[in-house]
Amino acid sequence: MKDTDAIRALAALANPHRLALFRALVRAGGNGMSAGELALAAGIPASTLTFHTKELERAGLTVTRREGRFIRSALDETAMRELISFLTQDCCAGRPDLCGVASPSPSAPSAVQAEGCSPSSPKPKKVST
Repeated sequence: MKDTDAIRALAALANPHRLALFRALVRAGGNGMSAGELALAAGIPASTLTFHTKELERAGLTVTRREGRFIRSALDETAMRELISFLTQDCCAGRPDLCGVASPSPSAPSAVQAEGCSPSSPKPKKVST
């Protein structure tokens, strides 16, 4: 993924409505959602839905298709994986397994936690000086 593509995708996600739409589409999986379902799931008024879905599509994060009278939006899973990979490619000096970052590879485990890196690990104590 090029820097410009990542910037475009991140800019699209930097809006609370579009982030809610994107997350709803992630949960929906490959079939996506109709416009009505998507507006309801993301809590977005139908009057602004088209604007936001077009921004996500322009950023390459979603695809939209017509099914009869309905419009259905779906996550572009490849683009999402490329963005995650782009953001984490240099994590922990190229070893994302050390940071507990989800692996972008479909054959690898979804996440690997390194000792001391898990969210439930105790935080270091402050030392008074």
